[in-house]
Amino acid sequence: MGNCMHRICDRPKNTNVRFSLPAVCLVWQLAMIVLFGVFVRYNEEADTHWVDFKEKNNISSDIENDFYFRYPSFQDVHVMIFVGFGFLMTFLKRYGFGSVGFNFLIAAFGIQWALLMQGWFHSLDYTDGKIKIGIENLINADFCVASCLIAYGAVLGKVSPVQLLVMTLFGITLFAIEEFIILNVLHAKDAGGSMVIHTFGAYFGLSISWVLYRPDLDKSKQLNGSVYHSDLFAMIGTLFLWMFWPSFNSAIADHGDGQHRAAINTYLALASTVLTTVAMSSLFEKTGKLDMVHIQNSTLAGGVAVGTAAEFMLSPYGSLIVGFICGVISTLGYIYISPFLERKLKIQDTCGIHNLHAMPGVIGGIVGAVSAATASEKVYGALGLKNTFDFFGEFEKRVPTVQGAFQGAALCVALLFGVGGGIFVGCILKLPMWGDPADENCFDDECYWEVPEDEESAPLTYSNHMISNKHADIGPAFHLTSSLTVSPPPPVMISDPLPAARLARSRYPVTQRVAQKSCGLRVNDGILVGYRKDALKHGDYVGRSMWKKGFSLTVLWWLLRKAK
Repeated sequence: MGNCMHRICDRPKNTNVRFSLPAVCLVWQLAMIVLFGVFVRYNEEADTHWVDFKEKNNISSDIENDFYFRYPSFQDVHVMIFVGFGFLMTFLKRYGFGSVGFNFLIAAFGIQWALLMQGWFHSLDYTDGKIKIGIENLINADFCVASCLIAYGAVLGKVSPVQLLVMTLFGITLFAIEEFIILNVLHAKDAGGSMVIHTFGAYFGLSISWVLYRPDLDKSKQLNGSVYHSDLFAMIGTLFLWMFWPSFNSAIADHGDGQHRAAINTYLALASTVLTTVAMSSLFEKTGKLDMVHIQNSTLAGGVAVGTAAEFMLSPYGSLIVGFICGVISTLGYIYISPFLERKLKIQDTCGIHNLHAMPGVIGGIVGAVSAATASEKVYGALGLKNTFDFFGEFEKRVPTVQGAFQGAALCVALLFGVGGGIFVGCILKLPMWGDPADENCFDDECYWEVPEDEESAPLTYSNHMISNKHADIGPAFHLTSSLTVSPPPPVMISDPLPAARLARSRYPVTQRVAQKSCGLRVNDGILVGYRKDALKHGDYVGRSMWKKGFSLTVLWWLLRKAK
């Protein structure tokens, strides 16, 4: 049975999702239309009967509508989901479309299913069997999707869009169940989602990556990295996340002091993490230089770790300590733990979510458990203690030490659902029918996106006087070596590949447009590289000889100009 499964999973890869992706998207959207029509309605604050509700409950102003309290935080969280997470993953040199575009797809796909799943657990009106949604439901749906976007970071560039949709479907289902157990059954507090969102999402993604391990991923290692401008785009995502993280951690906290305190604690933890990360990055680099990977990611770890205890009386200096600890651990994780995970545990974590979300999430759960267990009426006040930990109703007699124990149990639940659910979903995604890329095609947008001409490349490597085709198996080769007989110039480093390509193209006569569209120049690590979009088709021989001469003279002119 095992050998049979191994043979099935080792079949040649086919990345054509022309039918499977539209089928999944359209069927899913039609299903959502039907399910929303049957189950979902506006809640009393979004319905036209709000006027009657105000009168019945002696509400004097529309300002009391939850929309005015929650919408600013909702918009901040929404930007984090669609802009922050998306751009944070654009560091890969040739996977920018997939990073932002598939992030967009996952989020739009997931929020609809999240509204239903969370609605059935939290917002179901048993009098009529309908899910009543308002602005807070939208925030919670974004939180739910965040866990799947975190998981996406572990498999970035290695899976197909269909696999991502399947992963999101199961991920949100597991999240809703896990969240219900943690928040309702255990009655744990987790305003910023250190456990529910980050710990679950990270270990869910890491477990999937472990199951989908690719022993030959080194075949695409030249694309598993960044270039200057891709790191700059990723830093934009970092800044959006960093600025709005106080809103993320305080969005669903109780109105008043709890929400206020959550924003302050997050603000301070993030600031502390930045300085600590910069210090550690420079200290552990032999030349003392900063690593952009650390600055993009580890600077956010404090916001993750302070999430569970965000609305507790952590105190300002306590928030700074949490940020300091996470800055150290997250940065060292990128330096030492990520290579260990890949080498020893076979976990290929593309974005390093273990360092940004998993470890800080666990730290956040521990901080929350300790903070809850040590809470006292002296610090919180009698009523403040009840309000902060919601010691009302069936939980009225719960004491802080017991609450601390349940906070620890909640962390275990998040880990169990993350690891167990990830292994289960990973086994489903390992089936060969999802259109995932071959090992040599990972981290490349060209598998699933129409990319501009300048980026569609089958590399032709230039060395000294020769441009030779490295991919002879995909079509006719171009031999462009006859006229390049000048002495090699000194090495020239060119940061922008576009001028070279534009220069080469600008010299072509109008009669040679086919050749013009099929070949160009770029520079890769200081080496001039020619590339083609497609092989010349039958009948495109017209002007080929002239094209060769024109191209050779253009390259010669460019080299001589640089040599001067």
